[in-house]
Amino acid sequence: MSFSLSDADPQPSFILDSSAKTLQSNLAADRLWQENGLTGPSATLPTNTQALVTASLTQARAIEDVEARINDTILLWTFVPCLETSEVLARGRDATNDVLNRDQAIRSNRLYRVITENTTDLISRHAPDGRFIDATQASWRLLGYWPEELRGRLLEDIFQSDSSMRQLTETRNRLRDDGYATMTLDLTHRDGSKRWFEIASRAIRETYTGAVVEVVSVSRDITARVASEDNNRRLADELARTARLAALGELASSIAHEMNQPLATIVNFASASQRYLKNARTHPEHLERVDDGLEKIIHHANRASEVIKHLRAFLRKGRKRTAEVQLNETLTKVAQLCQWEADKHDVEIICTPADSKPTIIADQVLLEQVLINLIRNGMEANMEARAAQGASAGSRLMLSASINSEGETLIDVTDEGPGLDDQEIRKMFQPFYTNKPQGLGLGLSMSRSIIEGFGGFLDARPASNGGLTLTCRFPTAPAHKRIPSTETAPDE
Repeated sequence: MSFSLSDADPQPSFILDSSAKTLQSNLAADRLWQENGLTGPSATLPTNTQALVTASLTQARAIEDVEARINDTILLWTFVPCLETSEVLARGRDATNDVLNRDQAIRSNRLYRVITENTTDLISRHAPDGRFIDATQASWRLLGYWPEELRGRLLEDIFQSDSSMRQLTETRNRLRDDGYATMTLDLTHRDGSKRWFEIASRAIRETYTGAVVEVVSVSRDITARVASEDNNRRLADELARTARLAALGELASSIAHEMNQPLATIVNFASASQRYLKNARTHPEHLERVDDGLEKIIHHANRASEVIKHLRAFLRKGRKRTAEVQLNETLTKVAQLCQWEADKHDVEIICTPADSKPTIIADQVLLEQVLINLIRNGMEANMEARAAQGASAGSRLMLSASINSEGETLIDVTDEGPGLDDQEIRKMFQPFYTNKPQGLGLGLSMSRSIIEGFGGFLDARPASNGGLTLTCRFPTAPAHKRIPSTETAPDE
């Protein structure tokens, strides 16, 4: 029995003799080396093909998933021996998307584990009745219980005071109705000491029924703060600030939120590239679109990595990566980054740079991420308004930079959505507050924190067209004083 190849096979295949010489190749294999400008068929195979062929024949077994890279394409080769003819079938598989997505997922998971396992605040998951599903290692320091001891226990077993019981009941009702809640509770630590906690919770709902299936909470020990209050009035004022979550707890959840955007873009480009690749045999011109899609996937994967590094540096005390940023150039770049998604949803981004060339001191990557977040929120608002009106025509989103009469530098993002009333505008920057069914409610909260870290402020107001305008406001640095970069690489 000997091998035979088919030109109908979309995957590159070779028949090799015992010296790894090519005896036969199919059409996909010929196209692979020709289109990549290689010297011949063997250039598409792994560099150690001779050793692989020898091992496959002498060991009488198939050798699988041997990686070879050709420009931006990653191939996984399988070597199957035929002992009767001393020939080996080498068959490749394009695994570019699988390998890149796997590597990115591994890096993201590693970072997420480092953050959650070392956060000083308690992040916990609960069943709808309050039973612990899981908790971070901070549970030992804050409650006196290891995560393994908490699993399956009710919140009432930990928070046992009368006031706590009442607040837990009220919080469950708010989570059921509003999807988020904050509260301040006292408890007795396992060592007998009394502790006070500030807790923010978010309900996770079942997609179709809307029922609460899980609750995610971030808890901070505020015992020292409560103990320092001089009287009940000052205590009440301080406890009213429960909406301000623990910075590290907010970081852990916002990592997932910030990763969703570039990963969603990567998935979209990967899906489109896969569709074009399936038709490449009959439409060779589609390969150019596949190549373009893969370039964009690599770009957004690298950008996701940069966002994570800069976000960690920003939220770690004493770690800053700031430099002088040209706003007009930044606006143009952000508009280009969002253009593909805007075209997909029939949204026209109108970018209006400032007449002058304003600069601010900020982290370029984080500022871009904030603006991308605001633009995407605006596009979602536009789509919501169009769906409510049954409109089929496209919509517009305005992105502009300017300097006001007080010398402040402004960046405005204005949508054509349904807008918000004054009460909703006051709440929109609170952590975990959102009117999106699948939202976490952390994007705007995190964006405001980032802008404030640059010495600016992020606010919203109703737009004249009925939509909403989000404004990033920065004090203008003196023209004669150029502030040098203060970049400091974050600890890995």
